[in-house]
Amino acid sequence: MTPGQKISPDQGVNLSSTEALHLFSDYLRVTGVAHTGPEPQGDPRLIGKRLGLLNGSTWITLWANYFGRIYLPGVHLINAGNEAVQINFMEAHSAGLPSLPAANLAAFNRYAIDLAELGHVDAVLITCSTMNRAYPKVNETLRRYGIPVFQIDRPMMERAVNHGGRILVIATHGPTVESTKALLQEVAGGAVSMTGALVEEAWNCLARGEVEEHNAILAKTIRDHLKAEEIKCAVLAQLSMTVFLLSYPNPVKEFGIPVYTSGQCGFEAVREFLAPKS
Repeated sequence: MTPGQKISPDQGVNLSSTEALHLFSDYLRVTGVAHTGPEPQGDPRLIGKRLGLLNGSTWITLWANYFGRIYLPGVHLINAGNEAVQINFMEAHSAGLPSLPAANLAAFNRYAIDLAELGHVDAVLITCSTMNRAYPKVNETLRRYGIPVFQIDRPMMERAVNHGGRILVIATHGPTVESTKALLQEVAGGAVSMTGALVEEAWNCLARGEVEEHNAILAKTIRDHLKAEEIKCAVLAQLSMTVFLLSYPNPVKEFGIPVYTSGQCGFEAVREFLAPKS
């Protein structure tokens, strides 16, 4: 392949060799490679700490690593989880079955043990919104290792409930909806004033790599709901939706309300545990 040559579309990727070089370089700057020592730089209070990331799919590790490094500079991030978990709960959802199949719960439990016994992590963060219902079992399993478990969505929900008023909950992925509602009601201690929007068009954009279009659809959804009803804050139900902040870094200025994302709130909560303020 010569510099600048395109990979043919029938190979599934339409990138020039130069674009591909940038892609691999950028990817490695975000994810790094497996290593045993501490991260070379970051917050001195966080360097040497290890966080296990329990993901519902492989592709989301880019999000987990990118936002994890922003909000937890210096923490060694160790990922577990694979595409099969997401495929299984997507198929279960399509068939009208519970979106937390027993096989998925068993897999998450195995991965959690791997993070403890092989990764020697200080804490585990469940990054998958659909799989947040796995928390009780994973927490019980890791208790014997003395490893705390966090749900990436819970801090976001807590901020929304504490903010008060009607909450707009936006999801882009169908299997996520019920688990997100359940967690929000759990955090609120029962009934909570909320309205929901499932915006699968945004998910389809993300799947095509159209991140800016994904973000624009979410922004329109927020604006449309603000016109139709009194909304006090918005919650973006999945880690993947945190890329919204790349287009709209100041939601209060842009929309007049806070827009909470798990990629920010979840990692900030883990930081409070790993490096508590004196």
